[in-house]
Amino acid sequence: MLYNPQLVSAYLFVPGVMALILMLISAIMTSLTIAREKELGTMELLLVSPLHPLQMVVGKVLPYVLLSFVDGLLVLAVGVFLFGVPIQGSLLLLLTMSVLYVLAALSLGVLISTKAKTQQQAMMMSLMALMLPTVLLSDFIFPLKSMPVPLQVIGNAIPARWFIAILRDVMLKGVGWHFIWQKAAVLGGMSLFFLLLAMKNFKMRLT
Repeated sequence: MLYNPQLVSAYLFVPGVMALILMLISAIMTSLTIAREKELGTMELLLVSPLHPLQMVVGKVLPYVLLSFVDGLLVLAVGVFLFGVPIQGSLLLLLTMSVLYVLAALSLGVLISTKAKTQQQAMMMSLMALMLPTVLLSDFIFPLKSMPVPLQVIGNAIPARWFIAILRDVMLKGVGWHFIWQKAAVLGGMSLFFLLLAMKNFKMRLT
């Protein structure tokens, strides 16, 4: 209430919508794209090519990285110019934190694609493992502190929970790096963990 005395709902929803859209495009579309290659049988053609597995993954996810940032900027523009949501802090810091979050989302998408055999299976796994927790357990709609302890533990393991907190701190409170570095470290650690796990599982699937 201190940073939103008029209780404007858009001030809280715009950061959450941005996190949701980035997760939707980065993770779900990535998992569907790689699962589609496996479903159509074209993954075998890629496996016998001289391309490194990392090059194949980068080639698949790079368009969605660019699309995610474009959509993220559109959400910010609509929030600022249409709903009047302020950006009190640094826009550069905001975009830097978005890089970490997109990296975590892409890693989760690649991880799901290694487990899914079809696009339908990848979609269901993405919705259950990513979309619903992002909406329900990330402080987006419902306060995480008001939930039972087991749900709080699950919520704290969701990247969107930390990204939404960072967005609100930077956009509404106008804080700098020295106030959000702990949350950024948690988000960065998650991004690195999911990236290493995704690449490990992807290589195992190739072998």
